[in-house]
This record gives sequence, C-alpha cells and structure tokens, in this order.
Amino acid sequence: MTIKKGQILELKIERVIFGGRGLATVDGFRVMVEQAIPGDVVRARVFRKKRNYAEARIIELIEPSADRIFAPCRYHGFCGGCTWQCLRYDRQVAYKTQQVRECLEHIGGLEGVRVAAGIGNENLYRYRNKMEFSFSDRRWLLPVELHAPGVSVDFALGLHVPGTFHKVLDVDRCLLQSELGNKLLADVRRYARNSGIAPYGLKSHQGFWRFLMLRHSAAHDQWMVNIVTSGGRRSWVQPLADRLFSAYDAVCSVIHNVNTRRAAIAVGEYEQILAGRGFIIDQIGGYAFKISANSFFQTNTVGAQRLYQVVQDYAGLTGQETVVDLYSGTGTIPVFLSNRAAGIVGIEISESAVQDAEENCRTNHINNCRFICGDILLGLARIHHRPDVVIIDPPRAGMHPDVVKAVADMAPERIVYVSCNPASLARDLAMLKERYHVVEVQPVDMFPQTYHIECVARLDRISDLAPRGA
Repeated sequence: MTIKKGQILELKIERVIFGGRGLATVDGFRVMVEQAIPGDVVRARVFRKKRNYAEARIIELIEPSADRIFAPCRYHGFCGGCTWQCLRYDRQVAYKTQQVRECLEHIGGLEGVRVAAGIGNENLYRYRNKMEFSFSDRRWLLPVELHAPGVSVDFALGLHVPGTFHKVLDVDRCLLQSELGNKLLADVRRYARNSGIAPYGLKSHQGFWRFLMLRHSAAHDQWMVNIVTSGGRRSWVQPLADRLFSAYDAVCSVIHNVNTRRAAIAVGEYEQILAGRGFIIDQIGGYAFKISANSFFQTNTVGAQRLYQVVQDYAGLTGQETVVDLYSGTGTIPVFLSNRAAGIVGIEISESAVQDAEENCRTNHINNCRFICGDILLGLARIHHRPDVVIIDPPRAGMHPDVVKAVADMAPERIVYVSCNPASLARDLAMLKERYHVVEVQPVDMFPQTYHIECVARLDRISDLAPRGA
C-alpha cells in the first residue's frame, strides 16, 4: 500500500514510541500518530510523509483503548503540554520506563542493562513550581471559538500550540499549577489587555508584553511574578506589580525582566525589582534554596527530592569521598549531598547560577562545597586530583564528546548521571561503556501527564582498568 500526504487511514495503535506518539504499521510501514495510545483504533489523516515513516493526526476515535481515560483540561489535544492526560497514570509510568529501556538498547547499543521500575509521582496535577506563559498578537482559536461572536484574535496570554511558533493558545488556567497561580494569570491578562499596550508579535517583533513567569515555593507558599517585556518602561508595569503585591499576601516578589532581543526566551538582559524582594525560598531535603527570577531549579519540588535521593543512593557516599558535580547549576545536588562527602566541587558556566550556589551554601552553613565558574572542559582541567565520584546533570542535549572523554580520563570509581533525555543519556553511556559498567538506571517521573522522564544512571569503573595518570 502506498501512503500519501492527506490520506486518511484506519489504524490500530500498537505501542508508544519515544516522544509520546502512538505507532501503527500499514503493510510494515510505520505511521506515528499524535495523541494516540496503545489499543486505540482510529481514523487518522497523514500530514507528513517521509521515506521510512509517516506522521498523522486523529480525526476520529473509532474504538478507545482500555487505558484511555477522561482528560480534565479543556485545552487537552490543542496545548502541547499535557499530551498524556488521556492515559491512565500507571500506564504512563510503565511506558516511560519502556522508552528508557528502548533508548539504551537501540541508541546506546547497551543490552541487558537493569532498568528499575519507574518511580511515580503522588501529585498528578498542580505539581509545577514554575510556569512560563507567552504573550502574542496572534491568538490560536479553539474549534468552539472559531465562529463565536466577539472573540479577539490579536491578544493572547498562554501556551504555544505544537507546530506554531507565533500563535499562542489563550488559556484561563493550567492544571499543572495551583489555583493561586491561575488567579495571577487571570489578573495579569486582564491588566495587559486593558492597558492598551500591544503584546509582542513573534513575527513582527513589535509590541511590549512578552512573557509571564510564575514561580512558587512549595515549602513556604511564596510566589514570584516575573514580567518580561521588550522594553524598560517601568511606569507601564509598576501599577500591575503594586496591584498584585497588595492583593495577594503570598506574592512576595514581583520582578521586571527586559529582553530587547528577538530570541524568544523569558530571560532579560537586565531586571528590576518592582515589589518585595528579588527571590523566593524553597526547600529540598531540609535544605533551603534561594531562587531568583532566572535561576534553574527543578520544576517539581517533591519530585526533585525523590530524584536527589536516588542520586545519593547511587553515589554510595560514606563521608570520606571527594565528588565533582558537572553542570552544577545553583548547587542543589552539592548542597543535598554535602553532609555525606568529604568535599564537593561544582562546575557551572553561568555566573549567576554559581553566585546562587555559593549563597545557598552560606544559607545552609555548608563549608565543604566550592564552585568553578566556566566551561566544563576548562573547569575539569583545573581539578588536579582524581575524584571518587563524578555526578553529571547536563542539559537536554547531553554532554559534548570531549567532556565525555575528559570524564573517562579522570577515571573516578563511580559516575552518577542524571538525565532529562533518555536518548542523549543512551548516546553518552555508549561512549563510556568501554571503561564503565552501567549497573542500573532508575527512571523518576517528575512530569505526570507528559511523556517526559528523568533518569539516574549508576556507572562503576571496570576494575581491571588502571586510572589514567595513576
């Protein structure tokens, strides 16, 4: 059977593949279907055809899978966030664990690695401590809004629709944040719409309002409101800050970030404190962490504690070991492990993150951690001892091959690799397999209702290899 773009197919979804889409086969040809789960029988229209596969979208759910459930969000299927709301949670965790195993085997060529059962999350909704919403002058309309009277299409504050960079779905609430976050979202939308000041256009690069970032401290129920604009007109945002700060006791920080660049990132070239202080305080494992507007902090606080507990278990520290932590960010892992190590050195390229890490150590009265600010390779070159344990928590793209080689040449007895991307994890572990044995990989679900999964891998140095320089 020859499959063409625009063709409508009746398909039985066989399994989930990496990236969260359902997979069906037609005469051996793979068809990847968005929003489909194993067991579904669907009619789907092909929107992209490649030599080895096709991509399709459901136009009719003929027979739902036994694992399909009601998705409570009205934006499900349109927003690109919680694509698995329609899937039973136990199956979400099982499929994520399966995808980790498949990435290790197919991408890393690592057969027989023990992948432990995924650790689930007790909070299936309202678990995010950070949400980022985009302004746009192009509102993407839901089907029920297409012919509704009085619907404005030149203003939106919400989340991006998959496949579009300039259109935004105007959302009145997100189920991944708490109800106060949704009230703040509504208040900011109302003020910006009534201000007469245009939202930023991602095509025209004109307009003022760019992003709204909300951060929440789970430990202290504190909120930060970070308003990102294209210019520094403080007088345009100060009334909004004053209104939010006075209306909500939980709002202890209102920040104004200014980003004049075209890059669509919610990080400013500079920031101003409009109300309250410039940070909030959260806790992981009894340790306090100062979180500023542009700090990296795990977006699921409860999940982060579980993740770091796995890191601690895999590191196997007794109090005598020296540890190097790569991509150390604001120092969350070094702080969490500080009472179990002789000394920890963190390496991080972001100067502001290093400043936050040092402040977090002072706040928690920790004196056995130090941080090197700079490129990872250059930072490794400044370490002249062989650490017992190296902990790696890289960005989604994983490590550069030169970094992998430098870590292997350093020859620690153990490596603990924390990853938010099983594909890059598998690739990096494959580069280490000649010198290190992958003992176990533990998936930890930090992001219920999505296909994303965090993993922690434990690697032990193959004992018959002498350390380089030993």
